[in-house]
Amino acid sequence: MKSKDAIYLFNDTLLTIRKRRSIRMFTKNDLSDEQIAALLQAANEAPSAHNQQSWRFIVLRKQKKQELADLVAAQSEGFPRPASALLRMAARSIASAPVVIAVANTGDLIDHGTDLFKVNKEMAHDFFRTMEIQSSAAAVQNMLLAATSSGLATVWLGILFLIKDDVLKFIEERAGEFMAVIPVGYASREGGGPKKEPFEMKVRYLD
Repeated sequence: MKSKDAIYLFNDTLLTIRKRRSIRMFTKNDLSDEQIAALLQAANEAPSAHNQQSWRFIVLRKQKKQELADLVAAQSEGFPRPASALLRMAARSIASAPVVIAVANTGDLIDHGTDLFKVNKEMAHDFFRTMEIQSSAAAVQNMLLAATSSGLATVWLGILFLIKDDVLKFIEERAGEFMAVIPVGYASREGGGPKKEPFEMKVRYLD
């Protein structure tokens, strides 16, 4: 092992981060309520703006999960390639997984923050809107890492943002700025993961 990789031998969190992969097809093995609760607890521990935790988690299983897969497949027909192909792939991932967890913003931070901050309403709305998105994204990442550390597989289906409003309506959540759909289960086969560029290529140091 290269010397710069040695830290992964001694730090479980860093090893989990490195092992996380986007897995799109799953076995038929179900998840227990305890496993799902552990992922939701991890997501809820994420940092959030003003500790508002302005997120909501919606767990879909069985018939409701299949209905979501059907919705995504049907909506894919209204898009040109490659978006339609990616949406159909997302529908297959949803159908394949035993559990799907959706994440949505509540909008509470936007509603209350714009009244609390004595600045231009448009500026305040954009500020709290961004904070809600950042907070919910942190919750999703916590969930992905918790799943990896537990031997589970996940994928964040970002392509579904193209039909965000339809998905939010389906899961009976208010129209909002953030929506994520994460199938969870056991990988039908392990993925190698994309090759990452060295972090040195992404960093600038200012002293």
